Amino acid sequence: MTDTHKILAVHITDRLKDAASVQKVFTEFGCNIKTRVGLHDVAGDVCAPGGVVILELVGPADITGEVAGRLDAIAGVEVQKIEFAHPATA
Repeated sequence: MTDTHKILAVHITDRLKDAASVQKVFTEFGCNIKTRVGLHDVAGDVCAPGGVVILELVGPADITGEVAGRLDAIAGVEVQKIEFAHPATA
């Protein structure tokens, strides 16, 4: 079991404009993305322009900051970091 859950919440305000840039970062760090969940509103045949992607990351301790920094550099993208530490078990 890992000693820390590293989570990024990625808010994309214009999915049509920013999806390619965001996907490029996701692909670059694909081996560090354990779980990826996308959330956006859908009404009939119309999708909302914005959405949120939740990422669970694995790998080196600094990977969360590196991925967050690359995504934050994209205009229209906001990133929030969450880390849950687990105490060592005997």
